[in-house]
Amino acid sequence: MSDYYCLPFSTHPQREALYDELHARPFQVISTPHQISHLAFKAPPQMLDRAFELLCDLCRRYSVNQPAPETVSFQENLGEFSVRWERHMEFYTLTFKRPKGTKEPFRHRVIDLLPGDWMASLPGEAIAAFHIVVDDGSIDTDPDSLTEHFEGHRLIISQPKDGKAFFCTAFKLHSDGFGRFLIQNRGISDSQMGRLVQRIMEMETYRLLAQLSIPIAKKLSPALSDMDQQLADMLARVPQMDSSEGERGMLESLSELSARLEAFRAKTNYRFAATRAYHALVTMRLQNIQEHPVDGFMTASEFMSRRLAPGMRTCEAVQNWMEDLSRRIERAGDMLRTRVNLTMQEQNKGLLAAMNRRSRLQFRLQETVEGLSVAAISYYMVGLLGYLLGGLPLEEYGLRKNVLLGTLVPVVLLTVWWTIRRMKDRLIKEPARIEGHSEG
Repeated sequence: MSDYYCLPFSTHPQREALYDELHARPFQVISTPHQISHLAFKAPPQMLDRAFELLCDLCRRYSVNQPAPETVSFQENLGEFSVRWERHMEFYTLTFKRPKGTKEPFRHRVIDLLPGDWMASLPGEAIAAFHIVVDDGSIDTDPDSLTEHFEGHRLIISQPKDGKAFFCTAFKLHSDGFGRFLIQNRGISDSQMGRLVQRIMEMETYRLLAQLSIPIAKKLSPALSDMDQQLADMLARVPQMDSSEGERGMLESLSELSARLEAFRAKTNYRFAATRAYHALVTMRLQNIQEHPVDGFMTASEFMSRRLAPGMRTCEAVQNWMEDLSRRIERAGDMLRTRVNLTMQEQNKGLLAAMNRRSRLQFRLQETVEGLSVAAISYYMVGLLGYLLGGLPLEEYGLRKNVLLGTLVPVVLLTVWWTIRRMKDRLIKEPARIEGHSEG
């Protein structure tokens, strides 16, 4: 589109894509009467690509234009029926429809017109599969007659669009493996009918996707209860611990418990978040349908409120339980680590006291050895002086060697003692001075 105009200023590279996003999945225009078959397959990204390839193959079989690459929504008339394909984050949908009415609404299905080999090759797992019949008033809406079309199941009946349409379903799988919806037009346009049908299809598809978390929540509950009890037992044993080995062992057990819980959270966080989003979409679609009640029957909104909402609250409760358990395990770990640190500080305090005692003993021994060192060094120094004085002509000066040597002994002792003290002071004070400068 940018080739057709030129703006005198720069634009964001995604500007056109942002505009197109609002029109990526346009509402359908559905005439009355109409027959529709809707499928939704949960599939990973590679299977979504395979589904797109199969859509192109279907277009080639019917000699119609194929969708462009990266298409998220595609609709094309194939002759007897039309197909609509939509790609979503974790699923894709196929909607087949034809403008035809019948008094036996679910006997002749649109999906029966599709090639069997093509249907069998659809990738992914079908999460939603149901038929929708848009009636022009030829079908009797008496409850007894409707029950026959829904194989005796209890019906959910309401009047959407402020009473300008009639809606009936059982929210059940029938003998053909499909769900069934009946909509009777009582005064709305084709565009309004298209929006109503699309909202009903999205409501049912999102409802089923939202419920995927319920089995997970039920499966997790016993495991979380067991982990909760383990944590309670561990905390009850904490006051009775009197050794650091027990505290460290419990800290290891808490780490294992935390790792197990984080594995649960990693596996379920996305699913629970998706459930919240899908449930919000279901609620929004029900509000958009604008149901009016029919005496004696529940509306779809009432049915979802009674049957779907408890399951959603269960999923929310399990996720909150995991979050709460994670916080409690973290607090218990902090408490134990504090106890271990205090115990280690006490042990370190004892070790430091023992080291101080040993240092004082070493200092006293060192002072003792220092005195002996002064005497030994002085002895050798006096001996050397004796050899020195023996070689001098002391008699010429009237001096006697022994007297002079005896006089020098105190001088040697004082000199040696002062020198050793000086060396010891330098060895002690010099490192302290260097450390003081480095800290400064």
